[in-house]
Amino acid sequence: MGKPIEVDVYSFDDVVLQSDKPVLVDFWATWCKPCLRVAPILDELAEEYDGKVTFTKVDLDQNQKIAANYGIMSIPALIIFKDGEPVANVVGARPKTELKKLVESVLD
Repeated sequence: MGKPIEVDVYSFDDVVLQSDKPVLVDFWATWCKPCLRVAPILDELAEEYDGKVTFTKVDLDQNQKIAANYGIMSIPALIIFKDGEPVANVVGARPKTELKKLVESVLD
């Protein structure tokens, strides 16, 4: 069953940058209401794309270094990595249809 994986500074390289499939990274925080609205949508998409795309979550408050490395200024911020490189992103809460198109855009 697909479910977003919590990643941090210690696991980011292994889980995200060295993955052999696309990885969606959700930069979020517990105090961010739009982030909390997006979370159930990402849970659904993680199930739908299980085995094709890895879904991860990075708590901004606990992992500011990762956020700084990718220029995260507003959350929720979603970045899709492919072959260790950011290839697509979106900032702000979006409907499921738009997030699904984002995910589809990086599948071969």
